[in-house]
Amino acid sequence: MGYKVAVVGATGNVGREILQILAEREFPADEVVALASQRSIGQEVSFGEDAILTIQNLEGFDFKGYDIALFSPGAQVSAIHAPRAAAAGCVVIDNTSHFRMDPDIPLVVPEVNGAAIADYKKRNIIANPNCSTIQMVMALKPLHDAAT
Repeated sequence: MGYKVAVVGATGNVGREILQILAEREFPADEVVALASQRSIGQEVSFGEDAILTIQNLEGFDFKGYDIALFSPGAQVSAIHAPRAAAAGCVVIDNTSHFRMDPDIPLVVPEVNGAAIADYKKRNIIANPNCSTIQMVMALKPLHDAAT
């Protein structure tokens, strides 16, 4: 049995890349839905080599029944809709800056602080550091481990 996944910000560069990676890595999804703002409704985005997804409106989307919501729409949009998805039962992984400094939301790089993911249950949201930070902490972690 696969997951039901919502990709929020699916028309942006990061959203399109998320869809591509889900397809390439054969993520076990029974259903993937592409969400974006009202101005993008009806546009199509690629999902892997053969599939096309039609953009649906984020504004009125019902996240109930979805397992995972991958957010990359911009911080202001995440601030409004990520808590809504989390309240509906989705595990939200947010790639924007909005939740990065929130003490109730884990900021996780699995290879560095993977155990912190357990704290997601407080709000059902996991924050993703920015790409520069991820690269830096991946290099610093082995140095830290060697020094302790």
